[in-house]
Amino acid sequence: MNGKNITLISFGYFDEDFIKEVAGAVGTEFRCLVNIKEGYIDLNEFYDPLRRQYNGTRLLNEVENTYSSDGFKTMGLFSIDLYIPILTYIFGQAYLNGRSGIASCHRLSNERYGIAAEGKLLIERFAKEVIHELGHTFGLIHCHSITCVMRSGTYVEDIDQKSANFCPECCSILNSI
Repeated sequence: MNGKNITLISFGYFDEDFIKEVAGAVGTEFRCLVNIKEGYIDLNEFYDPLRRQYNGTRLLNEVENTYSSDGFKTMGLFSIDLYIPILTYIFGQAYLNGRSGIASCHRLSNERYGIAAEGKLLIERFAKEVIHELGHTFGLIHCHSITCVMRSGTYVEDIDQKSANFCPECCSILNSI
């Protein structure tokens, strides 16, 4: 992708191997270098005590204004419960045709749904979400192909049903950039 790269910035504690696997999936799908960094944001100012969640739109703005550069694309990685005012929760959010996005693994773990933990599945789900949000930064909108990573995902089951790959049509759009 024109020699530019993607930067994943972890906010909060993530196991190093977890982030490396997600970065590997991102690098494979976008065929580019993926940098991993750590960042710090005081999350208290983004917390809504009535909802007991964090405002995704405001966090996305913070990542954009503080951590994004013109170097290419930046994704903020979180493990907190995100929302936007019109939705109960979100897995992630990004600027369409922008530089930045955010994703959270909070609602992607099996334990959240009373099921035994499965680390590999959590990595797969999170990688799909990160790739999906990065797709938006490249101008891709939601796709109707059942297996395309750009298919909209409201529930964790939706994420499980799609692949971590772009469909031929979305690939074509990406390759034309």
